[in-house]
Amino acid sequence: MARKKRNYTRDIQPDPRYKNVLASRFINYIMLDGKKTVARNVFYGAMELVEKETGKDPMTVFTAAIKNVSPMVEVKSRRVGGANYQVPVEVRAERRTSLAFRWILDSARKKKGQAMAKKLASEIVDAFNKTGAVIKKKEDTHRMAEANRAFAHLR
Repeated sequence: MARKKRNYTRDIQPDPRYKNVLASRFINYIMLDGKKTVARNVFYGAMELVEKETGKDPMTVFTAAIKNVSPMVEVKSRRVGGANYQVPVEVRAERRTSLAFRWILDSARKKKGQAMAKKLASEIVDAFNKTGAVIKKKEDTHRMAEANRAFAHLR
């Protein structure tokens, strides 16, 4: 069997306003069709709304929200002897943040009738307060892993 190609991690430059790499990565996640300026405007607009709503530094709220949403365990399908088992596995740090980003964005994009910055801000504030759809998704993932703990030996 041929060896896999090495998976290189790109080093991402911090964003211009907050000088934060996490914010820069999130902006890249927001971006559609290479329109980074639009993505930045959405993110910075959301951060201003977060600051207005919470009265706290928006970057501390954002990092805390990402930390609150990040899952510790998830289930992966594994085929053993003709049966599929949902095996709980620990989530790597890199995947943890990317899942948190994806879940927050998906949840914000599902909402209708508001500007994206407003929807994103409300999702971030909800995640910061440990409420809302994104936290529910994390808890469901954890619950699923807990329920299938009996298959952990199949890792």
